[in-house]
Amino acid sequence: MHTQTLEAYGHGLHAVQYEELATGLERLPTASPVRLHGRTVMIVRGRVIYPIRYADKDVPVTEAKLRRSDGLRADLSRRHGPRPMQTELDLGLGDVDEHGLHRDLSRLDPGTGLVLVAYACSMGRGVMRLEWGDAELRRGDRYLLWQYHEPLALPARHIRSDYSEETARRVGKRPT
Repeated sequence: MHTQTLEAYGHGLHAVQYEELATGLERLPTASPVRLHGRTVMIVRGRVIYPIRYADKDVPVTEAKLRRSDGLRADLSRRHGPRPMQTELDLGLGDVDEHGLHRDLSRLDPGTGLVLVAYACSMGRGVMRLEWGDAELRRGDRYLLWQYHEPLALPARHIRSDYSEETARRVGKRPT
């Protein structure tokens, strides 16, 4: 693993998810970088492409939840994610307090959408699942509600000999 940061081990792993995604997307003609919370993320065709590691074991993306119900990831998901499938009861008390949102969100146009690139990985097994899609996040909740998601193929170097047959079939490769 190589990272541009001088951060300690765990933080370096956190940083590399943004760096790798930005490097992979920067060649697209419609891609443009933006800095959010000290990390470079890419906007492609009006949508922020944002990575999220949701688990360290092989579990479905539908079990994904954020570590916290507030902060940049939560605010980004609520403000730029898809419209909720089921709206909240409106008692006429007003909208979400825009002043309480993470300050870096002001760098994004309010009409910018969000695509999450969600993955499960561990040091021992590598990347086990990789998907992308649209997920909503209800106010005060940490669980992502996926409106649409689809698996992405993993590069062959991420297929490990200790993967199960089911995992190998899902990513379209045979275990080595």
